[in-house]
Amino acid sequence: MVPLVFISVLGLGFIIDRGLALRWGKVIPPDVEDAVENWQPGRLTQLQKLCREQPSTLSRLILVATDHLSRSREENVDSIQTHARHEVLKLERGLVVLEIVVGIAPLLGLVGAIHGLIGLFANLGDVGVTDHAQLAKGISEALNTTLMGLLVAIPSLTAWSYFNKKVETLAVEMETLCDKFLRRQYQAARKN
Repeated sequence: MVPLVFISVLGLGFIIDRGLALRWGKVIPPDVEDAVENWQPGRLTQLQKLCREQPSTLSRLILVATDHLSRSREENVDSIQTHARHEVLKLERGLVVLEIVVGIAPLLGLVGAIHGLIGLFANLGDVGVTDHAQLAKGISEALNTTLMGLLVAIPSLTAWSYFNKKVETLAVEMETLCDKFLRRQYQAARKN
C-alpha cells in the first residue's frame, strides 16, 4: 500500500503541474494571439516587443519566425518546426510519468492482493477454515490494494488522455497562427 500512496501523490503532483502549465492563456496569451491575428505589415517591432513582454510558447515561436524573416519562407518554416518540436516537448513534460502511473498502479495493486492472499492462505494451512469471518476479512484486505491501484490509475489515465489532447490542440492552434503570420509577412514582402 505504501508504494501506491507514493505513486498516487506523484501522479497528483504531475496532474496539478500540467494543469497549471497547459492553461490556454499561458501557452497562447490572448494579447499575443490577437496581435498575430491582426498583424499588419510594418508593425513587426511592436509584435516582437509584445512577444518579449509576454513570454510563452507562442511568443517564442513568433520570435523565431521574426528572427528568420531574412531567409526564404521554406527555411523559416523549417526553423519554426524545429523550435516547435522543442516547445511541444516542454508542454508534454511529465505526461510520461502519468503514463507510467497508469500502467504501474493496477499492477502494484495486484501485487498487494496476491501478497495478501499468499499470507492469508499460509496462515489458513496452520489453523484451518474454522472462522469464515476471518477468511472473508483477509480476502477483503487483500483486495483493498487492487481497489487502491485502480483508484489511482483511473484519474491518472483520464488526466493523461486530457493533457495529451490539449497539447495536440495547442500545437495545432500555434501552427495555424504561425502559418498565418508567415503568409502575411511574405506576401507583404513580395508586394514591396
